[in-house]
Amino acid sequence: MNFTQLHHQSAPLLIANVWDVPSALAAQRAGYQALGTSSSAIAEMLGYPDGEEMSFAELHYIVGRIRTATMLPLSVDIESGYAVSVDGIVNNVLQLSALGVAGINLEDSHVRDGRRELLDAKLFAERLRAIRERLTAHRVSLFLNVRTDPFLLGIPDALSVTLSRASLYANHGADGLFVPCVHRPDDIAALVQQTALPLNVMAVPRLADFAALAELGVRRISMGNAVHSALQTQLNRLLLSLRHQQSFAGVFDDESHR
Repeated sequence: MNFTQLHHQSAPLLIANVWDVPSALAAQRAGYQALGTSSSAIAEMLGYPDGEEMSFAELHYIVGRIRTATMLPLSVDIESGYAVSVDGIVNNVLQLSALGVAGINLEDSHVRDGRRELLDAKLFAERLRAIRERLTAHRVSLFLNVRTDPFLLGIPDALSVTLSRASLYANHGADGLFVPCVHRPDDIAALVQQTALPLNVMAVPRLADFAALAELGVRRISMGNAVHSALQTQLNRLLLSLRHQQSFAGVFDDESHR
């Protein structure tokens, strides 16, 4: 089953969002069908804020190392493309395609001066169409998962704005619709019913469990930065514990159960 087909199987595709080789290998050992990079986790790992503060070269290097370590289908979060022009975005995507990635995430917002803002929907849709056409001209077929951010930004009437954008993007080359921060079942059901694109939701505190999401018709479930963030919390607790307890006993607790 190829990456596109995984979005149309009986159960939603649970993507393991990874940030380095160990996290990718852990997901492979756990039996995940596919991987996705978390731009936020990679940026944090490299000491950058999220929002394309790291360079594309750094992202490309991390993706290359992950691809060397595992052959699981990999979708790469390229945020808003790491370039201003369509030519620049396409060049970046072609470099990722050469590594063997299966898809990309492209978002309709960008961060400027520390603030995230929605891009004009029609201009973004035209950019999306141009990217799709140029990739086709290069005989490159990737799953284009388009992220739209009205819910993430908490804008008024987020559902209707998202539906309008989803319809536009579906007609301009999108293969999937990613709506981070949507969590209300009624909103999710409306998105599933009113767009032909497979819906991707992301881990947030009030999101339903996977069985309920499947009943609602969700086709892809992402972790975003949630797992990486949880691990950083555990790391902070462990390091504090070692300093306070003046012992390495806590580091080897798992070995006592082997």
